[in-house]
Amino acid sequence: MTKGIFPYFAAGEIVKGFGRGSKDLGIPTANFPLNVVQNLPPNIETGIYYGFANVDNGPVHEMVMSIGWNPFFHNKEKSMETHILHDYNQDLYGCILKVCILGYIRPEKNFDSLDLLINAIKDDIQQAKKLCNLPSNKGYITSNFFKKGNSSDGGNSVI
Repeated sequence: MTKGIFPYFAAGEIVKGFGRGSKDLGIPTANFPLNVVQNLPPNIETGIYYGFANVDNGPVHEMVMSIGWNPFFHNKEKSMETHILHDYNQDLYGCILKVCILGYIRPEKNFDSLDLLINAIKDDIQQAKKLCNLPSNKGYITSNFFKKGNSSDGGNSVI
């Protein structure tokens, strides 16, 4: 159950993922290393989440994140894959990603085709935009967590 853990803050170096986000899906992701994934609260469910993110203390943008096993691709390791709603036009490997997860969109599930998965992700992105723009969520954009040199807010982040 995911209630009571939001907002959840995490930070870490962006590492190479499975190489599917940009290539197969057309939806690039920034991936956390395994140690950040392993430090998730034990009660956080696999699924799709929304919130805010920044890279190397830059501007804060809306994001949608998959936490889980990605059943369509039969992952062997749990992952945290963040799609930042901003076009960076460059690889971000080695940069520091900070995320503030604000809530849960839907459970993780399998899909019968790649097209159905892509359509679901596009729906998740639209839902994330709406939820991030709620007055109760917009204040997190200016959280001290996203400021230069700060990588913790409430003690639940890992680098």
